[in-house]
Amino acid sequence: MYDVYKTAVDIIDIIRLADVAQILPQIGVGAEIEAREYIDIWAILRYSLIFLVGMGAVFGFILAFAAKKFAIRTDPRIDEVNELLAHAHCGACGFAGCEQYAAAVVNDPEVSPALCIPAGERAALKIAELTGKKADIKEKRVARIMCGGGLSKASKRYKYEGVPDCRSAIISGGGDKSCVYGCIGYGTCEKVCPFEAIKMGKDGLPVVDEDKCVACGKCVAACPKKVIEIMPAAKAVLVACHSGDKAADTRSNCNVGCIACGICVKTCPFGAVSVENNLSRIDPEKCRVCGLCAAKCPTRTIADFIPRTKASINDSCIGCGICKKTCPVEAISGEPKQKHLVSARKCIGCGLCAVKCPVQAFDGVFNAEQVRAAKKKPKEAPAFGARV
Repeated sequence: MYDVYKTAVDIIDIIRLADVAQILPQIGVGAEIEAREYIDIWAILRYSLIFLVGMGAVFGFILAFAAKKFAIRTDPRIDEVNELLAHAHCGACGFAGCEQYAAAVVNDPEVSPALCIPAGERAALKIAELTGKKADIKEKRVARIMCGGGLSKASKRYKYEGVPDCRSAIISGGGDKSCVYGCIGYGTCEKVCPFEAIKMGKDGLPVVDEDKCVACGKCVAACPKKVIEIMPAAKAVLVACHSGDKAADTRSNCNVGCIACGICVKTCPFGAVSVENNLSRIDPEKCRVCGLCAAKCPTRTIADFIPRTKASINDSCIGCGICKKTCPVEAISGEPKQKHLVSARKCIGCGLCAVKCPVQAFDGVFNAEQVRAAKKKPKEAPAFGARV
């Protein structure tokens, strides 16, 4: 008991000693303890700071030398091209981002300077000037909804009460639409569009604003039914159906579905329409957007987005009869070398007569411009400095 008491007293004496002096251990025989009155903290901090500054300077010099020695030199034109891009990161150019496209268009002679569709034609021409390439301005393309079966025209199999998203709805038995090929209508394409070019219509189908659409393809990738396609804007006549069912099943599911009757095939004067797998398809390369197939389609499946007006002939007509022979609906009549007339009742505004007329005797803009655009292939814009 006495030993315990003596040990406690010794510990207390050591603590008291620590209050008045710093205790530093001494390594050696006997492990003696030396007490000092004070320690120069500022000296320790001063020498530590000098050491750290010296080490920082040495390593900084090493890093600067390495950065200069192994630096990757970049073309300053890449930054200039990058500033001209839209920075929408939509992927329409085919690259991961705008920076990657800027580097590719400067370094790779095969990459076109006109791939950034959101930036527009003016940016493409400036990029062509910087890179010394030709700005092959492409024909404007837009997203097209290949389905006309809205809420008022297509039936449903059940009432869906889940998350209002097409990708979620398709998990539940392929969607609530009776037609398993049609648009589900829950607006996934509207949500993913970075340019607000798609809005859901009153009938539950997406509506594309052609002025805002840049054909980036995000809506195409997001649509689980694959009813959205990127097509040339001039090709404004299309089969708004995606069904592969036979006629009887299509009729029971949708009022405007394609029944593969073949009338459009017989009507088209350019051989642009064909029927495959119970569905009519229009070849955009052959189509001249005359709209004859849309006028003759019994189910109104073929959509015509061109605002058409009736043709009229002015006094410039020389009575050559070319328009009369061209008209596919026999709406033009007249005697040789006399002014011809157009039947407003028969005319469908296809514009073929205006395109063929040698003296431009047709008034109004009804479809002549669209037909001419459809017949011509997009031209390459000349490079800057080139003579035209």
